[in-house]
Amino acid sequence: MLAFLSRLTRWQRGAHTPNLTVTVYTRASCGCCHQAIDLLRESQRRHGFSIETVDVDGDPLLVERHGLSVPVVEFNGKVRFRGVVNPVLLERLIEAEGKKTS
Repeated sequence: MLAFLSRLTRWQRGAHTPNLTVTVYTRASCGCCHQAIDLLRESQRRHGFSIETVDVDGDPLLVERHGLSVPVVEFNGKVRFRGVVNPVLLERLIEAEGKKTS
């Protein structure tokens, strides 16, 4: 029980990750993209990372690279999610990034 409470307290407070940049490749009419960005913004408030959004339709190379696989979420240049963003995995990845920088 104590281990659970410890994890819960850490999750609520969150790792501070100001050096983490999350890039989200999106499309304007993509419902999954809007959900992913909303979820990332909630996490951003707890963890302090930055979010960049890129509309793939504005660049033919990005359209070719990502096709219909949006949203694509990158952490510091490494693809972590395609399509739906899993909130549990998102928190674990952010915690891991926080441990790298501390």
